[in-house]
Amino acid sequence: MTTVIHPRTYATVTGPTATFITTDGQTEPVTATGDEDIRHAVIRRASDEARRTGTPVELVTSGDRGHHHLLVDPTGDLTLLPTTAEAEISDGEELDLGPYQDIDDTITTARGEEVREATSQPDALHAGSAPAAESPTRPTFLTPTTDTTPPVTGWRGILTGLGITVRPSAAEVRRAEERALVARQWAGCRTLAVVNGKGGVGKTMTTAILAAVYAREGGGTVLAWDNNDTRGTLGWRTEQGTYDTTLRDLLPAAPALLTPGAGVSDISRFVHHQSADRYDVLRSNPELLATDQRIGAGDFDLLMQVAARFYRLVIFDSGNDESADRWLRMIDSSYQLVIPTLANPESSESAALLLDALRGRDERSAALADRAVVLVTQSEPTGTTPARRIADGFAGHVRAVHIIPFDPALKAGPLRFDMLRPRTRDAWLSAAGSAAEGL
Repeated sequence: MTTVIHPRTYATVTGPTATFITTDGQTEPVTATGDEDIRHAVIRRASDEARRTGTPVELVTSGDRGHHHLLVDPTGDLTLLPTTAEAEISDGEELDLGPYQDIDDTITTARGEEVREATSQPDALHAGSAPAAESPTRPTFLTPTTDTTPPVTGWRGILTGLGITVRPSAAEVRRAEERALVARQWAGCRTLAVVNGKGGVGKTMTTAILAAVYAREGGGTVLAWDNNDTRGTLGWRTEQGTYDTTLRDLLPAAPALLTPGAGVSDISRFVHHQSADRYDVLRSNPELLATDQRIGAGDFDLLMQVAARFYRLVIFDSGNDESADRWLRMIDSSYQLVIPTLANPESSESAALLLDALRGRDERSAALADRAVVLVTQSEPTGTTPARRIADGFAGHVRAVHIIPFDPALKAGPLRFDMLRPRTRDAWLSAAGSAAEGL
């Protein structure tokens, strides 16, 4: 029996982007166009590589949907390679690709044919075996455990404590639904960017409080990333961890953190855990000039791979330079945009101009702008009329608009969710719920 050895390529999918390694070892980013699935973009890139080399290429992928092993020919046709071949490569090394994930994934080839990616199946269902006879379905004696009953508070809670059944209020039902939204666990890392080209509009505040909501309700594994070339202050308003480390310290350690032997606690040396609010902060260094903090698209992608390995949700606190490589890669890597503004004309116009610019950039950026969530924060205790006027101006141009009431705990100093007034906490929960719907 003759074994045909094909050139091999690799792709690591991290959210809506991927990193592709060519047959000659070159690394390059892959980005989906418009509403295209990133996996289709990876297949298209592998087909280009097959045409360049003049022979079919093997494609080994890893990411949100597990590990897969395909043969891609120059026309874009796909062949699923048997799992027994995955442990053998041309130079005798062993490559551990792990079990195929039990998910229903279908890829359309360049000829319009549908190929389903391999899934974990019993031996009796492998090709060439007779299907097993269906056995009668019996009823289950177990009831699925879900926690969907909203807590009853106030006078209703007192009556409930006395054994008197009282239905929860509409507000309690709404809060329970919002908590379920923000506690959601996704199959793979999700990313949310907090953006507005004007400084001083509440980007850092929004990043920290949203991270707190998602981590407290969903159980941690949330990262707040200070993606800022120009004196990002997220580290000033959050707790410092055991180590005085920043993004610049994480970058050279990233390859080691991506090795199979890296443990889940190894990231702790480079991030700062928030003890009460349960999320982690990846700091920039506000003491350095912007020229000493700039990172390119390749470095950003490497850091994003590390973040996707250790966290289920990443929230970017962005800088004000919308032309910076790290800002543009952040947009290309995000599932959802949250745009904070104060209740004044200048910061609101900046937010509107950003939305206009994104709609003119490309199809994917336009879709992000259309699905954006705008947060109008009352920076002074002077009534709600200005904030409502601005919120009404954004209504219909984005997916959701929320007003965050004035709260002295947001003005300066440490950002702690427990320090907020109950009304403010409810407003942030609603805002986080709206953003979660886009993830």
